[in-house]
Amino acid sequence: MKSSIRLGRVLAAAVITALSVGSLAQAAAGGPAPPEVPFDVAVPAGNKVYLVGHATGVQIYRCDPSTSGFAWRFVAPRADLYDDHGKLIVTHFVGPSWRAKDGSTVVARRDGGVNMDLSAIDWLRLVVIPPADGDTSGRLGATTYIQRIATTGGIAPAASACSAATTGSVEEVPYTADYYFWKATG
Repeated sequence: MKSSIRLGRVLAAAVITALSVGSLAQAAAGGPAPPEVPFDVAVPAGNKVYLVGHATGVQIYRCDPSTSGFAWRFVAPRADLYDDHGKLIVTHFVGPSWRAKDGSTVVARRDGGVNMDLSAIDWLRLVVIPPADGDTSGRLGATTYIQRIATTGGIAPAASACSAATTGSVEEVPYTADYYFWKATG
């Protein structure tokens, strides 16, 4: 009986130690774990996640004339990104751009994407465009890539809602997403 109790305690201690080592390893890695994503939005080796924001906002569309009649054209996003504790950390707006609370801003362009759900906007990999003035200071200054994943909503309104009668009208479509900010390692 004593040996089975002792064995149970040893096993419990081993499990606790293994869990602690795993937590320490993640802490030593210095940041959040990268998400599991399709190849089309994966970030190249040599970069690591340093910031994650959970976005709530809108995708803005305008009804414009097109070569085939009329179509919704994407204008801009507008969203607030929050950390895991609900604290506002970044705003997202036209560009596409992101601005942290410290004023640092990055602009990026689409570098890859995949549609994971026909009722939601695409998951994206965006590459950051180096600032013209070379300023890479602040919280977002070292960002190399941004991923937009786990999207809900945000798709353009129905094509039938864009016509000669609605030309120039603007629709703001609610969406949510998770944004992963990456920086170069080393």
